[in-house]
Amino acid sequence: MIVALYRQTSERGFESLLSAHLFNLIGSVGVSANGSLTGSPDLGDLRFSEPQSGWYWSVEPLSRGLTGELRSLSMMGPIPSPTTAEVPFDVSFQRTYRTRGIAGEDLEVIENEFVLDTLNRVARFRVMGNRSELEAEIANFQWQLFTYLSLFGLGTIVINAAVILLGLRPLARVREALAKVREGTAQRLGGSFPSEIAPLANETNALIENNRRIVERSRTQVGNLAHSLKTPLAVLLNEARSMGDERGRIIAEQATAMQSQLEHYLQRARIAAQRDSVVYRTPLRPLLERMVRVMSKLNSGIDLTYAPPAAEVVFAGEGEDLEEIVGNLLENAIKWARGRVSVVVAPAARDAHPMFAIAIEDDGPGIPDEKAREALQRGKRLDETKPGTGLGLAIVSDLVREYGGTLELGRSSLGGLKAVVLLRSVQ
Repeated sequence: MIVALYRQTSERGFESLLSAHLFNLIGSVGVSANGSLTGSPDLGDLRFSEPQSGWYWSVEPLSRGLTGELRSLSMMGPIPSPTTAEVPFDVSFQRTYRTRGIAGEDLEVIENEFVLDTLNRVARFRVMGNRSELEAEIANFQWQLFTYLSLFGLGTIVINAAVILLGLRPLARVREALAKVREGTAQRLGGSFPSEIAPLANETNALIENNRRIVERSRTQVGNLAHSLKTPLAVLLNEARSMGDERGRIIAEQATAMQSQLEHYLQRARIAAQRDSVVYRTPLRPLLERMVRVMSKLNSGIDLTYAPPAAEVVFAGEGEDLEEIVGNLLENAIKWARGRVSVVVAPAARDAHPMFAIAIEDDGPGIPDEKAREALQRGKRLDETKPGTGLGLAIVSDLVREYGGTLELGRSSLGGLKAVVLLRSVQ
């Protein structure tokens, strides 16, 4: 659009210049007493003096009794013109056309037939301008415009990119603050933020605080409920034991089962309340080392080995829940082991999320593959010769599921059971 407007303006100026030169030429030429063309036109442009410059003028006699021909110094030879049939004159006896110049340049010609004296003697006046120069000028303008617009566009992109990057820096600080909260090194988003980001940070802090209050309230309610039921269940157990008969035994068993069930479901409620919290983080190594050390002292006849991960692993959850998971699996492995139990921890990944695997193996009898799913059912005991309630593996399975992990049972290389727990870790 800009180039088209420039072309239109340049062509209009070019034609106006040729018209001005034509009128100047007409005013500078006359007829002598002997009937020849006379005059020394000076059009004020040195290009009319330079040979083959593309700028020419000529005056040619048309009437009988009019002789001579005038040309500019630049016009070293004839320049053809179309016939009046091809390009007719307008009502002002003027016509415009294009032709080829002496050096092959593109010329634009403005031509006029003018009466010179009272004898009605007519001469043809032509002024020729170098159209190639005009096209070259327009092409140069187009190139400059393209260059400047390209530089402007590139500069705009750079400036916008810089503005965007600077504008996103507060969001980067928010992301870093959230990463600290997720890693457990901070309890809330700290630092100062611009007015556009401050509401987001405040709402996020409010969400974290509300989540913490929900967890604490859930814990309080769990504790209150457990405390309120503790005494009635203890009374039932004492009364059942004092009865001493079959009915007392049944009541005692059911009261014990009630205690286990109550503890399990209260624990599930607590985990459900804090499962998605962003502030609970538990380093794995010290917790497992402490549990393995205690279990080794309590079971001196078992060779309990522990292979920690090469890098630090942080569990995305609460330490008590991890103790419940590992404790039940260790107790189960030690109960059935003949002499060896191993604990191996290694990083893992699932669905692009960082995770870790805890593998606990023993050299006991193991569980057949077709019985593995049955062993995870609540209260199901595959061997009644060993003491227990049949809740351990079921509790572990429920806890792991609440944290979005998996529990797999299989054959161990030691000959017994291999339990593999996959849980989410903190990056």
